[in-house]
Amino acid sequence: MRAAVYPGGGRPLVIERLPDPIPGPGELLVRIHRCGICGTDLTMTKGGPWDFPPGTVPGHEYAGEVVALGKGVQGFRVGDRITALPSSGCGRLTCLACREGNLTLCRDAPGVMGGFGEYLRVPQGSAVKLPAHLSLADGALVEPLAVGLYGVRQASLRPGERVLVMGGGTVALATLYWARRSGAGRIAAISRSDRRRELALQFGADAFLRYGEGEEEAVREVLGGPPDVVFECVGAAGLLQKAIAHVRLFGRVVSLGFCIAPDPVIPAVAAFKAVTLKFPVGYTLADFRHVVDGLDRGHVDPKIMVTSEVPLEALPEKFEALRGPNAETKATVVLP
Repeated sequence: MRAAVYPGGGRPLVIERLPDPIPGPGELLVRIHRCGICGTDLTMTKGGPWDFPPGTVPGHEYAGEVVALGKGVQGFRVGDRITALPSSGCGRLTCLACREGNLTLCRDAPGVMGGFGEYLRVPQGSAVKLPAHLSLADGALVEPLAVGLYGVRQASLRPGERVLVMGGGTVALATLYWARRSGAGRIAAISRSDRRRELALQFGADAFLRYGEGEEEAVREVLGGPPDVVFECVGAAGLLQKAIAHVRLFGRVVSLGFCIAPDPVIPAVAAFKAVTLKFPVGYTLADFRHVVDGLDRGHVDPKIMVTSEVPLEALPEKFEALRGPNAETKATVVLP
């Protein structure tokens, strides 16, 4: 099969020929049709301490068709279209991550990545069928939408609460989507540029603002008061403290940006607001199923966030382009 392989050391991806995988017991062999490019794919292939191991085939926002079944597989058949959690779990009762259902945090089981290749082995316990009314393009958006859903759930968002979403990228849009569907009151999005203003409004924001002088007053004005919950969805140093400055007394700040650099926070500022900080990562199988079950009943078609589609052969060049200034929101690899 063809696959995009990370050679390590921050070097560009390389398209290689690898042996076709064979499904083991309890596994599905999936022919990948679409896989989104995530910001973490870029972060973990740039030659830093968070890098994937050399030889990794990245890609975790995928959807495809089952082409073979391993021994003992139940509930799936050849021809099923699926997406999947890009994680597996050890399943041991002593594993807190597995007990909580967040397999991303299980330290004793391999991940289920490899969406930038033609075929992938997927444990049946991680796979979720796509209903007939959803396309494979929909399926490749389930993972990023599940990130937003899990973050909103972790915020314990209550109906009518005021929400501020910081950022305009995929995670921010997914968070807007679920905050709106979860009954939030006024919702504002704030970003450094106007480029995704219309997307943010379509995904659920009532107002869109830009960072700058007087932004706290502007946010309070459009929300009718300081936000009850602030979602930091950028992952850049300095924004966590900015989120604390925005949130109300006894408010909650949820960090979904996955910043990998030191991010200075003044604890006393947060303490004098009694702010609750949360750093959720991952999602559960129930989150994936919730996204799949309700994707066609939302207030907007999430596929409008997809700004480009490229073939596998063009992925290395696309990766490097995405590392610099660009106008993309969600770029997707399409395999024939």
